Amino acid sequence: MEANTTANHNQKPNKKQTKGKQKIEMKMIWDENDRLITFSKRKSGIYKKANELVTLCGGEVGFVIFSPSGKPFSYGHPSIDSVAERLLLDQTTEVTMTEVTTHPIMEAHRQMRINNLNQKYNDLYSHMEAEKERQQSLQKMQIEASDELWEGSIEGLSLEELKQRQRSLEELHANISNHVKERMTKSLNIFNNKNKNVSTPAATPRSSSN
Repeated sequence: MEANTTANHNQKPNKKQTKGKQKIEMKMIWDENDRLITFSKRKSGIYKKANELVTLCGGEVGFVIFSPSGKPFSYGHPSIDSVAERLLLDQTTEVTMTEVTTHPIMEAHRQMRINNLNQKYNDLYSHMEAEKERQQSLQKMQIEASDELWEGSIEGLSLEELKQRQRSLEELHANISNHVKERMTKSLNIFNNKNKNVSTPAATPRSSSN
């Protein structure tokens, strides 16, 4: 009896069986009170982790959190202002250095485009001037050839030159004839249009007498 009592006394009580640590599903908490409580707990956890970073690593940390109601909470080491100023200064310095680095490249590219456009303009202008001079030269040659055609002597011309002059005269005669016909047609059309606009007076009806 005594042995049984000692044995029962030495037996450890049975521990309550639990499911252990369970993973909480990450989803939006719709209950307002539960959401505020969870926010407060999580915010404290973030503060703790930030302090650990500062203590263990000596880093400068800063963050801002807005509650579901819109209230801001901030943390900074050594202060939130110093961290914010350093962040803004680093960004400004980076942008400035980028502008300084890219500015010569952009300027060189812009200058190259301007030079190319100027070269194209000069080439086009030179081509137009050359065409203009060529036309003037051709017109001068035509005038001289026409004067020679009328004033030059035909006695010393060869048969081929005489035929060429004959063709030129025939072409000139055809051009003059066509020009005369066009002028006569235009004059006739103008005359006909004027006649259409002239109206004859209508006869006044007489009343019959009974």
